[in-house]
Amino acid sequence: VQLQAFGGGLVQAGGSLRLSCAASGSTFSIDAMGWYRQAPEKQRELVATITSGGFTNYADSVKGRFTIDRDNAKNTVYLQMHSLNSEDTAVYYCNAKRVRGWGPGEYWGRGTLVTVSS
Repeated sequence: VQLQAFGGGLVQAGGSLRLSCAASGSTFSIDAMGWYRQAPEKQRELVATITSGGFTNYADSVKGRFTIDRDNAKNTVYLQMHSLNSEDTAVYYCNAKRVRGWGPGEYWGRGTLVTVSS
């Protein structure tokens, strides 16, 4: 499975940004998709995940500001981010969990940089 993320960039504090991540390859093998992020000198952390059935999970720090959704037909997951602040500055990584077939337990995209300027 290959994951390709789009939509990172520079945004002012209080602004919005939308990330997307398209999965290709053996997409039948994955279920939950989501986003993680890693800020400079910090560990990678969960942002939000969504299952193929639409169940979502969010980090407390983004609840009420970020929304994750997905288009199963397109194997694409989206992250709509509002009210961005400097603490949201990070490299955002797309993730997909394998639930069938053979391969690694999860897949990662290359990451897309989100920079929030104050």
